Amino acid sequence: MGKHNIPEIDGNLRKHMVRVPQVIEQVSGIRIFGKLIKSLVFTTDVAIIRNCNANAVIAVYPFTPQPIITHSIINCSDVPVFCGVGGGTTTGKRVTNLAEDAEFQGAMGVVVNAPTPNETLEYLSQKIDIPIVMTVVSEKTDIEKRLESGASILNVSGAGNTAKIVADIRKDFPDVPIIATGGPTQESILRTIDAGANAITFTPPSSGEIFKTMMNNYRGEKYII
Repeated sequence: MGKHNIPEIDGNLRKHMVRVPQVIEQVSGIRIFGKLIKSLVFTTDVAIIRNCNANAVIAVYPFTPQPIITHSIINCSDVPVFCGVGGGTTTGKRVTNLAEDAEFQGAMGVVVNAPTPNETLEYLSQKIDIPIVMTVVSEKTDIEKRLESGASILNVSGAGNTAKIVADIRKDFPDVPIIATGGPTQESILRTIDAGANAITFTPPSSGEIFKTMMNNYRGEKYII
């Protein structure tokens, strides 16, 4: 039997939703608690989250993690959420408290920052039953020690060096689950996939950028009343 097309349903009001690049479908994905995750949208904007077709949300932001932010994102999302719980500026027992709270609220996993000590990882892995996603920003990271300490998934975010870091990890750890940033173009996403990433993080345009396009359209003649 031949491969069928996938039927797609769109409402009249949701046709201009944010869509992740189609090329991301080529990754293997990571199956977590029975759900297959191939694409993750990197945002904390609840309007984007509700109007994006990514398989999951990776909610990491450059401030001290706060439970009220985590709760809001999980409550509004219709897909699984991976929540940032610190590990760099926010350390020690607070990371564990934030991670436990995220698990209790329904997060699919927690994301810890690159500077997180291995001791914190070990303690955290004993306290929660959802995956710990370890952020990797350099090829100098001791991956073996990170995995031994309790990391379940690696989140590679190395800017232009991401594909190389993924390839280096994949040589020594052929089966470790890897999420990676895909970059701004189809070509950069493909390089990351070819390097061995299992899932791709997509950074969407901001609400302001999307609004700019809409407002330019509204300024056209047919919208002037």
